[in-house]
Amino acid sequence: EVQLQASGGGLVQAGGSLRLSCAASGFTFDDYAMGWSRQAPGKEREGVSCISSSDGSTYYADSVKGRFTISSDNGKNTVYLQMNSLKPEDTAVYYCAAIDNSGMTTAQAMGVMISFGSWGQGTLVTVSS
Repeated sequence: EVQLQASGGGLVQAGGSLRLSCAASGFTFDDYAMGWSRQAPGKEREGVSCISSSDGSTYYADSVKGRFTISSDNGKNTVYLQMNSLKPEDTAVYYCAAIDNSGMTTAQAMGVMISFGSWGQGTLVTVSS
């Protein structure tokens, strides 16, 4: 079965940076869009970013645009999220997911992930003031 493992979270001061990684196995990576979501306690899951491993197109939520960068390494079946200029409101558990990207833009793929995706094991990011 498809397995997803997110890592790289931790405690960081506001303004700092973290780099999250998500390794995927059990499917052909470049046939899927991979994305990141986050969920803070008591709040809904929020789509953060998504990338197509076939053409490299990306999607970013307005809340992170200009601060976060998503990238992928198809050879390693891994997707990354570089998070810069972190803010306390970025504090959340971050999750990754992968879906069949056929016929979808990355924005559409992000929406599908939020609605139907299996997000696997998340990693906690805590940003202090």
